[in-house]
Amino acid sequence: MEVKTGLKSKDPLKIGKRVLEEEKKAIENLIDALDENFKKAVETIATTKGKVIVTGMGKSGHVGQKIAATLASTGTPAFFLHPAEAIHGDLGMISKGDVILAISNSGETPELLAIIPTIKRWGHKIISITNNPESTLSKESHIHLFLNVEREACPHNLAPTSSSTATLALGDALAIALLELKGFTPEDFARFHPGGSLGKKLMKVSEIMHTGEKLPLVKPETPLKETVVIMSEKGFGCAVVTDENELLKGILTDGDLRRFIKKGGSIDTGKTAEAMTLSPKTVSKEMLVIEALEIMERYNITVLPVVENNKPIGLIHMHDILKSGVI
Repeated sequence: MEVKTGLKSKDPLKIGKRVLEEEKKAIENLIDALDENFKKAVETIATTKGKVIVTGMGKSGHVGQKIAATLASTGTPAFFLHPAEAIHGDLGMISKGDVILAISNSGETPELLAIIPTIKRWGHKIISITNNPESTLSKESHIHLFLNVEREACPHNLAPTSSSTATLALGDALAIALLELKGFTPEDFARFHPGGSLGKKLMKVSEIMHTGEKLPLVKPETPLKETVVIMSEKGFGCAVVTDENELLKGILTDGDLRRFIKKGGSIDTGKTAEAMTLSPKTVSKEMLVIEALEIMERYNITVLPVVENNKPIGLIHMHDILKSGVI
């Protein structure tokens, strides 16, 4: 589709590709500009006892909010501070030991420069991201990260496009460098995303298993009619059988009972040991819920004892997995 503008016609596809090429070039230039200052910035943040306070105005501020969120979700405490609000009282949000990450394409943003002297006087380290190494902000910073963007993708070289993309990418580079330096794991990530799909996929059995008085525990010699009552009361459709040392001996399910009766067994006179399944499939509390689900699907079962040193400590049912949102 072509959009006519006066005597000219514009192809949106060509424009889109040109913009992406411009921003690709900005990232490539940023890679070339990355130097020891980046290493110093990462080490400064990694060793701080406080938080990372990200600040910036306009588009730099919007990008800064994303950078702060990415840092926080990957193990580096951070939040965004609006510089205009900061000069009217929000500077009180900065605590001892915090590091400031100040973002300004020009390096001359008035609202940002207004708070720098106070922050420096308080003794905070300032890391700046600008596209002008000779700017006031870059010179007032302890560490300066140069964007090295030649021009914006905007045809008028005005709207922040290539510069905001490069800033965003640089923020990601900082966050991931810190993540790897700290040994941040997928499990750590899940702790900060309990409501997200990744958090659910990394959920452990211990988070949804039933424990204590909820467990339907019986002995091999327990009369079947008593075991059936316990199974009914606990509501899991099974009973976990343990020996005199409280170690797992077997499991009795509704299916086991049906098979026992079909073979001529009697619930009124039989013992639990006569109908139970020996050496049942089990899981550990540290196992991922998704792994427990795979075991259930592979062996066509709906309940699994959770054991520790072969002692039942919990029980997980297919219904628990469905409720957890893992699938």
